[in-house]
Amino acid sequence: MTGSPVPAFDPRGKVNQALLVGVSEYDVTEPPHGVPGDLPAVKHNVNRLRDVLTQGRVFGEHEVRAVRSPTLDEFNHALRTAVQESEGLLLLYFAGHGAIPMAGHELFLQMRNASVIAGAHAVFPGAEMFTTVLSVLATSRAERIVVVLDCCFAGNAGSVWEDFRDKRRVLLLTSVQANHRIDAGDPRTPTPFTEQLVRLLDRDDEVWFGELSRELRQLMSTGSHRTVRGDPWDPRGRAESDEDVLLSARKVPPPSPPPPALLLTPTPVPPSRTQHPSKTPVLRRTREALRTFLRICAAAVATRIGRLWSVSRTATRITLVLALAAAGLGSYGIYTLAAGSPSCGPPLELRLLTDPDLESTVHAASEAYLTSDANTTGDGCRRSGITVYSAGASDAVTALRRHSAAWQKPRDAHTDPQRDVGPQPDIWIPASAADAGRVTADPDPDSVVTLTPDSAPFAYSPLVLAVPEDIAAPESLRTGHQLNELIKELRGRDSAAEVARSDPEFTDAALLATMGLYRDAAQPDTAESLVRQPGPPSPTAADLLCTLPDDDTVDNRTAALVPEFLLKSGVGCDHTTRSRRIAEYPNDTSGIEPTYVRVGWQGATRDQPARDAAAEDFHTWLTGNGGLAVFAADGFRSATGDRVLLDTRSVAPGVERTPGPVPGPNGGQMDIGLAAYRGANGPGRVLFLIDDSGSMEAFWEGASGGPGLLKQSLGGLGSKDEYGVWGVSGLTGGHSSTELLSFARHQRAAAESAIDQKARIQDAEADPHTALLAALDYMAHRGADDERPRLIVYVTDDEDNNRLTGAGLDAVLKKARSVKVPVAMVSLVSGGCDTGKPDARVSEASGGRCLDADDDLGAGLHDEVARTGTGDD
Repeated sequence: MTGSPVPAFDPRGKVNQALLVGVSEYDVTEPPHGVPGDLPAVKHNVNRLRDVLTQGRVFGEHEVRAVRSPTLDEFNHALRTAVQESEGLLLLYFAGHGAIPMAGHELFLQMRNASVIAGAHAVFPGAEMFTTVLSVLATSRAERIVVVLDCCFAGNAGSVWEDFRDKRRVLLLTSVQANHRIDAGDPRTPTPFTEQLVRLLDRDDEVWFGELSRELRQLMSTGSHRTVRGDPWDPRGRAESDEDVLLSARKVPPPSPPPPALLLTPTPVPPSRTQHPSKTPVLRRTREALRTFLRICAAAVATRIGRLWSVSRTATRITLVLALAAAGLGSYGIYTLAAGSPSCGPPLELRLLTDPDLESTVHAASEAYLTSDANTTGDGCRRSGITVYSAGASDAVTALRRHSAAWQKPRDAHTDPQRDVGPQPDIWIPASAADAGRVTADPDPDSVVTLTPDSAPFAYSPLVLAVPEDIAAPESLRTGHQLNELIKELRGRDSAAEVARSDPEFTDAALLATMGLYRDAAQPDTAESLVRQPGPPSPTAADLLCTLPDDDTVDNRTAALVPEFLLKSGVGCDHTTRSRRIAEYPNDTSGIEPTYVRVGWQGATRDQPARDAAAEDFHTWLTGNGGLAVFAADGFRSATGDRVLLDTRSVAPGVERTPGPVPGPNGGQMDIGLAAYRGANGPGRVLFLIDDSGSMEAFWEGASGGPGLLKQSLGGLGSKDEYGVWGVSGLTGGHSSTELLSFARHQRAAAESAIDQKARIQDAEADPHTALLAALDYMAHRGADDERPRLIVYVTDDEDNNRLTGAGLDAVLKKARSVKVPVAMVSLVSGGCDTGKPDARVSEASGGRCLDADDDLGAGLHDEVARTGTGDD
């Protein structure tokens, strides 16, 4: 390891920090909520890694901190301290238990007080999301950040890193590939991955991140190491192609620093009685220049004496006095420079919940605020941090209105806002000013939440019909008409034209668009026919615009109901060239109105004054010039007056400067619109098929097992919906399935009880070909004379898909196309929905959705069933 082949970062001579977190002991290790057990090998990890890093001449002895078996609060405090104290390289190492939700899209690092609550979206109290860890790390002034994870499922952090905005300066090393568990090994030695990591770092040479990652992967994947499921053990390093970092350089002298171009010798300045020296701009700039000069000098001295000093802030001040005294600067002036720069404490973290359509813009605003003068003290410290997350709009409203107490302590497996929405927010920014009224109009008597909304929104974006340019209306007809009129005129110009809308249960924008569709329609089902699409709707408007270009024909003839701002900020999401779109503005459809809502929680008084102050500081910035500049860049309008574009110089193509006024919604209207959407086609019919053959035994128990997933999805069905359950197994006598629950209306509790009593693993194989043909025939005769929605769900491990090939598969595909009942294929293994696989082909032919273990199965199946049924979950 003699060097790096790409432009690299050498952190020697800078203020670096290494935080080594090893969780070897856990408080809860017994079922049903315990983690798998203690990890005694992890004790050795932290000790060995600390020793090798302090000898590596990149980190000084006082720059390496080991934290052993911390609670979540202790971990967060240590993390924020390291974040504030690092300026060169910040290294975070974690060893302990890791956990993932069913979809595997997030990694949870489990601390000492961790536990597990299973469900449709498993909850991991006492654990920190890797997304949050990255967000906190990104607030550091460090030039580079290295994260090393030694835990089960560590590779799942890779997808989080891929989506992280600031990933260029973050390098990630994970002990194993995604979706794999690993053994901690002999409790008397370090874990296998860290043992190899330490061995490669423990050498008298330069050790660079890139080569270290490659050597680790070769050692672990080609040796005798195996994951728990028996696959090769494959560590992964992730970094941008032109990034590398020096991690150790034992017995290698640092490069000689360049001489300073200019030595500043300012005149001594006595401190003012009215202004602290650290807040004087000239002095602050001077101090920073002198700090830089000092570090260059310190590195030069280290080169001369063959030893690199650890330059802490305290040492900086002491050496600064000596160096500047030698340069002739009076000691009085020196003292005022040094005394004005105390170490920064960890900033208070605010949690901000927003609408999925707004998440990108709100996240950009929070990032801009974090580094703004408004969030920076005179000493350069950050006042607060902000974690931005989104949840389905209807889920957020329901949780705040009905289940705020359950947010603090879940009542049962079905009601857990922390799992389904996220952590308790300090700030809520819904996409409609009416949402706060929906919560407060009819609150839960046991509510523990208080909302303080602004009296008006701070930005605005109208809902538009974004029409492909070739079939758009003439400019004179793009405003002043109702939504249904615009759609009618569109189809008059092109009979093949279609209209698409995202999920009304997931975003306010889609719900407002739905209300516009229903406004003059005789029945909701008539209005729904205007936007009916094959398969499930896109979750957000941005997703909708990004998926349309997948098929040029569809893109060229499909108008999209989306917020106008996406015509400016939502255009870079697809690698293909999509149809240019022209905005047409319905005058009866409300737009989105981001509104600031302060959220207070009963009993949350520990840091309330500081939290209130931090929230108000962000509020002032967000609704002032700083925040509005971010919303302007993304294409939003003023929330008042004529609602002009906030950025009038850079107007997106196809956007009108003055589209005219539209009505604003109220909460009651939105609730009525949501209820109408849920019941648009009347009660639904669902037939569940669950593979109960012998191979399903490994996928049977728990909330993520076959019966558990099925029961979770029943929340999407109401008392007027009809449904039944078949068990699929058996190859003889023409019986490929057995009725477990009769096809009828059911109360949920009774249905779950019947499933618990009758669903059992059978000593037989399954025949999915015969079972699917029978199910399609069965459903073809139910609903042939009405428009009620129908759905078939098949939950399986794909073990017997060898019977769903050739002529058998062709017969199922032919039947599915003719019957036109959507089939949701739910594969409990990874890759079941890959292109060309039987599950994917059956779903596609029927107009249904395919879900596999790479998706969030619990949420995905629930959503599919809820689109057919009339349940309130």
